[in-house]
Amino acid sequence: MSERQVALRLTALWLLLVLVSLFSRSYIPIDETRYVTVAWNMWLRGDFLVPFLNGVAYSHKPPLLFWLINAGWGVFGVNEWWPRLVPSLFALGSIFLTVRLARQLWPAQSSPALLAPAILFGCLLWTVFTTATMFDMMVATFTLLGMSGVLSAWRGDAVKGWVMVGVAIGLGLLAKGPTILLQILPVAILAPWWGRGGQQPWGRWYAGMLAAITLGALIALAWAIPAGMRGGAEYHHAIFWGQTADRMVNSFAHRRLFWWYLPLLPVMLFPWLLWLPGWHALAGLRRGIPDVGVRFCLAWFLPVFIAFSFISGKQMHYLLPIFPPFALLLARLLDTAAIPKRSDVALPALVIFLVGVSLLVLPLVVPQHAIFHLPVSMSPVSGLALIAISVAMAAAKIVDVQHEVWKMAVLSVTAVAIFVMSVVQYADLAYDVRPISAKIKALQDAGVPLAHAGKYHGQYQFLGRLTQTPEIVTQAELTNWFMVHPDGKAIVYFDTRLSCGNLRPDYTQPYLGDSVAIVGREAWQAHGSRNSGGSDSGED
Repeated sequence: MSERQVALRLTALWLLLVLVSLFSRSYIPIDETRYVTVAWNMWLRGDFLVPFLNGVAYSHKPPLLFWLINAGWGVFGVNEWWPRLVPSLFALGSIFLTVRLARQLWPAQSSPALLAPAILFGCLLWTVFTTATMFDMMVATFTLLGMSGVLSAWRGDAVKGWVMVGVAIGLGLLAKGPTILLQILPVAILAPWWGRGGQQPWGRWYAGMLAAITLGALIALAWAIPAGMRGGAEYHHAIFWGQTADRMVNSFAHRRLFWWYLPLLPVMLFPWLLWLPGWHALAGLRRGIPDVGVRFCLAWFLPVFIAFSFISGKQMHYLLPIFPPFALLLARLLDTAAIPKRSDVALPALVIFLVGVSLLVLPLVVPQHAIFHLPVSMSPVSGLALIAISVAMAAAKIVDVQHEVWKMAVLSVTAVAIFVMSVVQYADLAYDVRPISAKIKALQDAGVPLAHAGKYHGQYQFLGRLTQTPEIVTQAELTNWFMVHPDGKAIVYFDTRLSCGNLRPDYTQPYLGDSVAIVGREAWQAHGSRNSGGSDSGED
């Protein structure tokens, strides 16, 4: 397979995921809707220095994603597709940077550069988050850029290499804060181990690393200093202290146990940890670490994985930036692997088969969705398609390792795309707040006072193109709010659709595992607040 064929296949897989996402779902609350709302507020205010949410400076994330969204809106006009495309473009860029890194690590071998992108794209979590409007794909891209710079510096081009590392650190800081340092610095620090045998003057090496960190800090400070001055004392403290020291201190409270990631690895890295040739290849490490490239990947993956395991705040997508070293390592070790047997794919094929059967059986067992209370019948086509994919995975002709890896990757990505479409179809309005956002927009345009009961994450702001934030009140304050605004409407949440009791809302729809309603004064007073409950979520 030529590199041109690899590029075409990668682009086709990426395009499949993007199109499936764009045409099957909207922004998912609460994270995606919140981030696009912050960008929308930036657009409305014309202030591109300090992000805002609900009229308050938003310090939880740096501004790079919001800048890029606004840049696209400046070119294409305000739309819903561009903010969803931005992280997808970073995901595609990460794939091609992984190819570049494979060439840098093993310049005499072509196989790793052909296999690594397929392995990476085939990972379940990578496939799912390729189209998520979040920050981790940006961090992955800048991490890969930094790793390429580290290798350039190690091979003798110190100036170019450390400048690349500094730029990567600076952009990573603007993308998601200091996590980029945890992604890049362990590899640079451990260079005497993975790069042993070279003639590197290590004193000069660490001086270059310090210069790169300084350059990255200067890039971030070019935004942070003026932003802190404009955003006020609280915002200044949050971006200079709350996003670094405070988070590190709070991170070791062990809200999730240190081993939390371990049982999830087979899911996140599906299908590769269920594929026997992958285990046979990784088992080869017991016989010794064959080259610099393998040691480099281990020095990249293991320290970051261990660090994130001990940091209490854990989300699966935090690990996305260390998926490339896993793909590179497996690609290198598979380079000398024997031709797989048909039985080697039995386990991943069985998993896809069982998921397909579940999609067929679920509507028969639970005709009305038990969580979202939706009388939606799932089409049997999705289940049958997954069963067909599992059969194709198990029955397809085996040519060589390269062919088998690409077959697994293509079928895995296709299966994920089908499954996502099925779940979105079944969940329906539970994850689509466009209808209620339109209702809220119509009320706002009519001059109706609006209140939101409970913490508001901006989930209706961009999708409804709201220009003002609803007044945020607690449920206990809602009765008094209606006394001041008798013609107003309130957005309230209920544990289940049935718990609305005798409430007669102007509008209601499912919302995540609950229901959300728009109510007026009379309906609220007749109902009371005894059965209601707010919906909340923290930062990602």
